[in-house]
Amino acid sequence: MNVYQIYTFSVLRNFSYILESSSGIAYCIDPWDEEQIIKVLENKGLKLKAIINTHEHGDHTRGNEGLVKKTGCQVWAHVNAEGKISGVDTFLKGGEEIVLEDGWTLRVLDTPGHTFAHLCLLLQGLEGPKGLFSGDTLFNAGVGNCHNGGDPEVLFETVSKQLRDLPGDVLLYPGHEYLENNLGFTLDREPGNKEAQNLLGDVRKQNPPSTGHRVCNMELERKINTFFRLENEEVRKGLPGVVDSDKQVFLKLRELRNKW
Repeated sequence: MNVYQIYTFSVLRNFSYILESSSGIAYCIDPWDEEQIIKVLENKGLKLKAIINTHEHGDHTRGNEGLVKKTGCQVWAHVNAEGKISGVDTFLKGGEEIVLEDGWTLRVLDTPGHTFAHLCLLLQGLEGPKGLFSGDTLFNAGVGNCHNGGDPEVLFETVSKQLRDLPGDVLLYPGHEYLENNLGFTLDREPGNKEAQNLLGDVRKQNPPSTGHRVCNMELERKINTFFRLENEEVRKGLPGVVDSDKQVFLKLRELRNKW
């Protein structure tokens, strides 16, 4: 199963994704620009079967209508997105398995927090999980905000119970390219984090949108993502108010990140 990560060059720094099966059938996750997606499909000789939207926000659905018109593909989305995303053919629930080809599946994860109509997709092969399409729930070195229909307490439950402990070799495919800025926040909270220091130095030597975004795995995320490091003494040091639990630390970090 080939995964194509497409940087959209949008002001919001979105990623779209195309999954390519061996038979030439493709799936598109969160299309920003239908023309950009069509170009990739044509260059690869692929037939688009379905769009899968991780959630209802317009920057993740804006390419839907054009792709449906040009390819006749279906649109799939979270069951709670009914009435929020137009033209959905199939509503998905947590725990469902989308069967692809050659032993590959997408497991639907119900991941509320950024919004309550948010799903993530766990790409699984015969040997287990291989990739996570995380939309705006989890980013490289960060997590999503909760400004537009979300709840940070629910986001904590989602991140801590479903995502933080995924196998280390699972690759993270987020909805936006925020790596450099998020690493800055990590080091603001944990200046002694050598992994974050080294990665930030590497990132600043290149231009990720032009040369290809660095795809991190979950093992690395557990070393650089502040929201995964809630028990770390340096992360906790200096946080305002009561921080006696992981949940309190997470909420304080999310509040600080809102203003950082």
